[in-house]
Amino acid sequence: MDQYCILGRIGEGAHGVVFKAKHVETGEIVALKKVALRRLEDGIPNQALREIKALQETEDSPYVVQLKAVFPHGAGLVLAFEFMLSDLAEVVRHAQRPLAQAHVKSYLQMLLKGVAFCHANNIVHRDLKPANLLISSSGQLKIADFGLARIFSPDGSRLYTHQVATRWYRAPELLYGACQYDQGVDLWAVGCIMGELLNGSPLFPGENDIEQLCCVLRILGTPSPKVWPEITELPDYKKISFKEQAPVPLEEVLPDASPQALDLLGQFLLYPPRQRIAASQESACLGVLGPGLP
Repeated sequence: MDQYCILGRIGEGAHGVVFKAKHVETGEIVALKKVALRRLEDGIPNQALREIKALQETEDSPYVVQLKAVFPHGAGLVLAFEFMLSDLAEVVRHAQRPLAQAHVKSYLQMLLKGVAFCHANNIVHRDLKPANLLISSSGQLKIADFGLARIFSPDGSRLYTHQVATRWYRAPELLYGACQYDQGVDLWAVGCIMGELLNGSPLFPGENDIEQLCCVLRILGTPSPKVWPEITELPDYKKISFKEQAPVPLEEVLPDASPQALDLLGQFLLYPPRQRIAASQESACLGVLGPGLP
């Protein structure tokens, strides 16, 4: 830690406190994430190990935040990241009105390239949201905070917790208690982020898990086994029942968005996870949105 001079506190995530710091010898500005160990005998927390492993797998992508160093400090661990000026949540919060389509397309393009890279390396992020999408001084978007990431099992045999992803960006299968899921949870989150960029505020701002489902159902309608056959196998399907609601056309929800943007949004916000458009189709699906920023 002696090689860094702390410049200030950036914030606190679920898995550690983050500081802005300067490398004493090189002058390089970095973000230092301190991960505390509860007890020495507990070893390094799983979240930190997962984050390190995922970032090592994705270090070749310009759309994933770069991990520069990992070193022990006191009874904990410090992760040194490239410093990023802001995040997408701050960009949306300070925008005077919903972002111009060129900006939406530009951010979405970088997000999809990062997600596609993760998925190609069998990594599911599981906590995509605007606050975890960092923005550099030049406007480059990079995916950060891999503390909930998992190496994905292509055969679908592994069981995972459904208590992942920040609630507003949590896929319906997770809200229904799914323990077997795939990259579809990230693609749903991409749709929620896209909707927020178009809207200037979150599409599904639920205050608890049940209300979160209600927010989704209000717009997309009540899911049925006909539309989503796998829903009947989800653990909480029979525990929760909702009044039948028809879907609301997305053009009524987002009246200022272009038909092309709404069409693409609808391909992310689909109930059956396997039907959501893949991040690797980024070039094809973004072509319809018109020019982005250079």
